[in-house]
Amino acid sequence: MTEKLYIYDTTLRDGQQTQGVDFSLDDKRRITEMLDELCVDYIEAGWPGANPTDSDFFANPPKTRAKMTAFGMTKRAGRSAENDEVLSGVLNAETGTVCLVGKTSAFHVTDALGITLEENIENISASMKRIVALGREAIFDAEHFFDGYKLNPEYATLCVKTAYDAGARWVVLCDTNGGTLPNNVENIVKSIIDSGIPGDHLGIHAHNDTEMAVAVSLAAVSAGVRQIQGTINGLGERCGNANLTSLIATLKLKPPYNAQFELGVEDAALAKLTQTSRLLEDIINRVPSANAAYVGASAFVHKSGLHASAIAKNPTTYEHVNPEIIGNQRIIPMSNQAGQSNLIKRLSDAGIDIEKGDARLSQILQEVKAREDNGYAYDSASASFELIARGVLGIMPSFFEVKRYRVTVERRKNKHGDMVSVSEAVVVVKIGAQKHLAVSESRDEKGRDMGPVNALWRAMSKDLGAYQDITDGIELIDFKVRIYGKGTDAVTRVLIDSRDEDGNYWSTVGVSSNIVDASFEALLDAVNWKLVQSGIAPV
Repeated sequence: MTEKLYIYDTTLRDGQQTQGVDFSLDDKRRITEMLDELCVDYIEAGWPGANPTDSDFFANPPKTRAKMTAFGMTKRAGRSAENDEVLSGVLNAETGTVCLVGKTSAFHVTDALGITLEENIENISASMKRIVALGREAIFDAEHFFDGYKLNPEYATLCVKTAYDAGARWVVLCDTNGGTLPNNVENIVKSIIDSGIPGDHLGIHAHNDTEMAVAVSLAAVSAGVRQIQGTINGLGERCGNANLTSLIATLKLKPPYNAQFELGVEDAALAKLTQTSRLLEDIINRVPSANAAYVGASAFVHKSGLHASAIAKNPTTYEHVNPEIIGNQRIIPMSNQAGQSNLIKRLSDAGIDIEKGDARLSQILQEVKAREDNGYAYDSASASFELIARGVLGIMPSFFEVKRYRVTVERRKNKHGDMVSVSEAVVVVKIGAQKHLAVSESRDEKGRDMGPVNALWRAMSKDLGAYQDITDGIELIDFKVRIYGKGTDAVTRVLIDSRDEDGNYWSTVGVSSNIVDASFEALLDAVNWKLVQSGIAPV
């Protein structure tokens, strides 16, 4: 018989502690919708009264299947639970679930709060009782619990038992500093269960300062806790929180957890895991980690020819799960380490069927290896590789011809008399019998110069005639530059990541001694690959 395991997401509150992350009201609503579609059990959306954005959110919260949770802290010493304005601000959000953080380390109580141990116990008890009296579900976040337990186990245990006895539905054991190892966590959790708090009333909240927050969370589950707190992609202050993206996939797919526990995350929601991970990174304007477990772009990449050969026969030879289950995909890249197995599989994925032993396979490999000797990198630019293969096979359409382009960067005074940079690009292309000329400056919504490559992209994508409807949806999301070689023989390699309105991602590469020329080559490949994928016939 399976047990229920509850997923508590704190991306919108603890995740916002990430350096450089500041959610707008619209961001919080979009993320809430994503989390609810993922079928988490609780969404901790923020601290009402702590800042205007959180207050505005709770003033008109979206309707969710998940339990909407307001976060705050226990009442302060010297005030009653009814007359503490900070606690009242949290309770006034009128969420069905309220989570309050309180100290459970004697050291923090006396040295950080500057109150007596007895006053802290009273704060915890009165705050939990106040929530329960209002008919709400009470959760107690036991801050610095594991560090406090190591120094004074009797007091840390008294704190969490006080919260439980006062009516807390969940008592969450927090590794606030992120330094407790999995075996210590497991032993301490068992001692708390032995003290009288059932495991199905305990949660775990782990930070990732030793790169073990996921392992710590799983150790706590093995010891008996039945609620896991964390964030999507492990967002959080310092080194982040337990990564729910990895935890959800592991709990759903890996024994013994998948046989022992029932999650609210259904199979259809699990298939959106990769998309959810990448959409969150898009919202915070951060490039997704290619090496992220389960959802990373490299999580199921098989570069070695030996690996690709085995994968073609049976994917389980080098894959621990089927990538499609979590919405990811298998990739067989091309590089100078590739063999025919990689090549055939990669061409097949691109919809190009070719028999093993075909002489043109060797031609493609020779072309790829010769280009990589000159600085290209096709293991990270699969779209550019596909265009090369199509060219060798004679099936690459000619959509347009670039007649010329020019980029200028000028320093001039603006209306305020300040010297500013202004990048401008001119691109002339020939589509069929017609020439198209486009000119564009590179400016963001605040009028700031975005650089020559951005100007070049805007000009090139401004007027592509019959192809415009297809290319309008292309967005450049990352731009990476590397110098390849040394001295006067050095060249610049530019890798560009693109996506379209359907959520498709692709990468292209350009190489030149001139960074603008290398960038333009990668931009051209990005457009041509999109046109090939659209199936449109050349004009």
